[in-house]
Amino acid sequence: MNTLVAVAIAPFGVGDELSEHVAEVVRIIRESGLPNKTYSMFTEIEGEWDEVMGVVKDATMALAEKGIRTEVILKADVRPGFSNMMERKVEVVDELLGAERAGTL
Repeated sequence: MNTLVAVAIAPFGVGDELSEHVAEVVRIIRESGLPNKTYSMFTEIEGEWDEVMGVVKDATMALAEKGIRTEVILKADVRPGFSNMMERKVEVVDELLGAERAGTL
């Protein structure tokens, strides 16, 4: 079943600069082969439920298995019968805003 998640996986107790650890998490997500986009606070991943959750687990455990306390914030949109929602959700909003500007709404 198609699942789109927004996930933030962050280490705690490793100092003020977290970029090195975050980069490791993002590398694992990107290497998964699933569609993904990274933003300043979250990374989105889309695919089948088990695949997406497997990537979240792998990325989380990469830090936890080093003894690093790890926080995971996850929001999931499970939408049967749909795909490419990472792109399509934004396109629909942009279309509506374009229609609004054109005065057709």
